[in-house]
Amino acid sequence: MRDAYIVQSIRTPGCKQNKGLFNQTRPEELISFIMKTAVERTPNLTPDHIDDVMLGCAFPEAEQGLNLGRVAAKMAGFPDKVSGATVNRFCASGLEAIALAFMRVRMGWSDITIGGGVESMSFVPMPGNMPRPHPEYARTNPEMYVSMGITAENVAARYNISREDQDNFAADSQAKAANARDNGLFTEIIPTPAYKYVKQADGTYTKEQFMVEHDDGIRVSTAEGLGKLRPAFSAGGVVTAGNSSQTTDGAAVSIIASKEKCDALGLKPMAKLVAYTTIGCKSDEMGVGPRYAIPKVLAQAGLTIADMDIIELNEAFASQALYCIRELKLEPYMDKINIHGGAIALGHPLGCTGAKLTATCLANLKEVNGRYGIVSMCVGGGMGAAAIFERL
Repeated sequence: MRDAYIVQSIRTPGCKQNKGLFNQTRPEELISFIMKTAVERTPNLTPDHIDDVMLGCAFPEAEQGLNLGRVAAKMAGFPDKVSGATVNRFCASGLEAIALAFMRVRMGWSDITIGGGVESMSFVPMPGNMPRPHPEYARTNPEMYVSMGITAENVAARYNISREDQDNFAADSQAKAANARDNGLFTEIIPTPAYKYVKQADGTYTKEQFMVEHDDGIRVSTAEGLGKLRPAFSAGGVVTAGNSSQTTDGAAVSIIASKEKCDALGLKPMAKLVAYTTIGCKSDEMGVGPRYAIPKVLAQAGLTIADMDIIELNEAFASQALYCIRELKLEPYMDKINIHGGAIALGHPLGCTGAKLTATCLANLKEVNGRYGIVSMCVGGGMGAAAIFERL
């Protein structure tokens, strides 16, 4: 198979669902902007060089429907020849899309592709606008459709993850994110246009544009302050809004090119995908997924966790992140895990998250002058996903 490289990887800020700065900005506008910008920021590359787009989206319906991978390519101004597909592996959709984009280039099916993800949870809330579980199956297997918050409670109860530890973990995530924002360390973020509809004197509305430069959900907290929040999913539970990921709007993309195209066009490789894997686990404790996916992908790559310079472990919930850290014995590597905060502070825009964490991982590898980074997350329905990237 051919060699393939990431030549660009960027993201929009992440903004809170409904109350955030993207709450009136449609998902097509977010993803088409970041796709167009990724091409513009890559020297010697034009839209005409792109062959295909793989776009992750966890709820590809309504404003995110109609094959957004193709719609976004056209809205970005790409020529008719650029095809597109929408990929759904729930929370790992963006990472799956990047892996598929890599595979197309490595197999020789495409020369230059875009892999990315988008989710507007303001426009299409979880679990979608019209969920329809299978009636008979749901009666015998209700765990397949259980709330993600309940799965986090299950992990906390079954594996003795205390409320205090969760709140400490959450406060630390917020502090790291605030420090990174205030010191300009989110170098993968591109200031992104957002829109709002302003009522005029005659009763009509005007669409006005403004720019968003930072993740807007960071809220510095103390463990003591978080300890005052009520349980969000279960009376007497330990999972709260403060130690859970934020529901968020955002988009991110990576551009992947073959070695031959890099040489011909003078494109500079940033990184390559070393290995990618997924694995299933119990649906009612889906948060444990990375505990199984991370060892599997490390074995594929012939590497160990000690070889990783950056670990991006998605913080769907503090309970599941702490469980995975403890089970994988990652405590000695805490200075490598989510060095600028995680989804508790920065948000979890579902189908975008894998693509977002890829951009963050590569930026952080550059910051620490590291070689290998791992991106991993739990996945709704009971799965884990993990990928290893090598910075070049």
